Amino acid sequence: MSVNQLIFRNLKKNLKNYYLYVFALIFSVALYFAFVTLQYDPALNETKDSIKGAAAIRSASILLVAIVSIFLLYANNIFIKRRSKEIGLFQLIGMTKSKIFNILTAENFILYFGSLVIGIFIGFSISRLILMILFKITAIDAVASLNISSEALIQTVVVFCAIYLLIMLMNYVFIKRQSILSLFRAVSSTEGKVKKMSVFEIIIGIIGVISIISGYYISSKLFGGDFTTINELFGAMIFILGSVIIGTYLFYKGSVSFIFNLIRKKKDGYLNINQVLSLSSIMFRMKSNALLLTIITTVSALAIGLLSLSYISYYSADKMAENHVAGDFSFIKTEDADQFKKELAANDIAFNENKIDVIQVNASLKEIMDTNLEELTFDPKAMPMPVISDKAVENIDVAPGDTIFTGYNDLLQKFMSLKDSGHIELKGQNETVPLQYLGLKKEFPISGYFTNGGQPIAIVDETVFERLKEDVNPAIQKESSIFIGITLKDEANLEKANDIFKKMNVNDDNIFSSRLEISNSQKKLMGLTMFIVGFLGLTFLITSGCILYFKQMGEGEEEKPNYTILRKLGFTQGDLLKGIRAKQIFNFGIPLVVGLFHSYFAVQSGWFLFGTEVWTPMIIVMVIYTGLYSIFGLLSVLYYKKVINEAL
Repeated sequence: MSVNQLIFRNLKKNLKNYYLYVFALIFSVALYFAFVTLQYDPALNETKDSIKGAAAIRSASILLVAIVSIFLLYANNIFIKRRSKEIGLFQLIGMTKSKIFNILTAENFILYFGSLVIGIFIGFSISRLILMILFKITAIDAVASLNISSEALIQTVVVFCAIYLLIMLMNYVFIKRQSILSLFRAVSSTEGKVKKMSVFEIIIGIIGVISIISGYYISSKLFGGDFTTINELFGAMIFILGSVIIGTYLFYKGSVSFIFNLIRKKKDGYLNINQVLSLSSIMFRMKSNALLLTIITTVSALAIGLLSLSYISYYSADKMAENHVAGDFSFIKTEDADQFKKELAANDIAFNENKIDVIQVNASLKEIMDTNLEELTFDPKAMPMPVISDKAVENIDVAPGDTIFTGYNDLLQKFMSLKDSGHIELKGQNETVPLQYLGLKKEFPISGYFTNGGQPIAIVDETVFERLKEDVNPAIQKESSIFIGITLKDEANLEKANDIFKKMNVNDDNIFSSRLEISNSQKKLMGLTMFIVGFLGLTFLITSGCILYFKQMGEGEEEKPNYTILRKLGFTQGDLLKGIRAKQIFNFGIPLVVGLFHSYFAVQSGWFLFGTEVWTPMIIVMVIYTGLYSIFGLLSVLYYKKVINEAL
């Protein structure tokens, strides 16, 4: 057999066995090329004043290269070790190491650059679709066209050529360092199995679980007032990160085997065929892959967490805009409002107007603050606060001696929570009015301009409001003391009215004057973040799923003689597949479940910093990630089915 025939025979064999690697390589190239094409796309550059699109994508492309490089190098390491016996046989028949390296280089060249060409073509084909998705989620009004970028093409070729050279260097070092004997033992030495649980492994298993639980507990207290300084907060974050990552490693190193060992002992060693094929295999193999599983779990949790937080901000954009702008449009100057109303009338756009007088007073909230007063950076006896009359708010009637708060920012509530009732004082320039606080409502009757960064609004009786209005302290008053809200009668006219508003170029020191405008701004910013994190997360999901799949392929080949014996003993394919399914649920399910728990507690600790809604965005992200991840478990079961069929 000639060298060329040997190359193509091996190439055909490897392509048949490692088709998913080829898919992942093509996918990586396509995604990277499409990503870089966005960076140089003229349509995206036109929007750089609203979002730093090209710069953000350029930064993300660097992370994308890192993920893809690590995956390809790791996958190549698995493959060359799987072929160690084949390399050893080549040496036994007289081939030199240099000739073997040349054969592997030729095989990889055809496989790698063939995938590169296909990937670039697919990336070019889907680049317009990706750009359309980006424009859709960022609410950018632009046309996505199909453009070929020479800069993107050159950058993609250079990056993947560099990765190819690294792969070849790895293969060269591996072949040079290995003797014939070590080549025949390479797989067994890297996939060592531990036959017995030691006391030390039991201890580290318990420590692992305790470390993870400790990290979860501290994360739940992170923004609850337990940490009062930046240094304490930073120290707590470092502790959470360290304890969870170390705990995850120890969990795979000892906890999983310890738990499964307890299950096995409970059955007095009598395991059925399903338990032999699932529990026993997991016990002996998971600890040898502890570092890999820790990395996969941690990065999965990071991807899910970041995507959840960005989607929370994106999902909450409309609600946050509603909280900042009471009405479709708001004004603090009468002349601006009058001009806008004339323009609306000229365009036959019907609307309702709401005017509210707003004054600022110093409030003494010491008795109703459910917070350690030593932690506050302001005087709780003289806190500037907006006050409005109960006549300005529908369905609210406050007695002369009472007050109701409304519109308190969710973030401030985490740091400065209020009691359900208590005594407060509202102070004018000369007079102090004592009132009974009756509770907090969620409505935002006036815009964020008046609320000093999200502080609550006090609603008082009309007579009390007039007393305070006559005794205002000029030093703490806003430039304007009137809120004017415009609400359209038909929301179908909102886009048209917003265009009119933007053409007016209103500059009243109130950046939150249009509800639609602030919602679009939030969506542009967080939509781009969600787009980038989503694609990076998808890349990692594909690569990590492929790595776990490759590991299962190797285990399946190693266990093939066992299946032959079991088939000869009378066990059917269905009997064996039941155990295999359970095994794959553990192999893919344990890292996924642990990653989901990590991301859940991470999101729960600080989601309120990013938006107003948490459950719906977080659940959507987790369900999609779980569904995509499960595909690799299904592929592993199908591969094992093929191995079992070939066992006889």
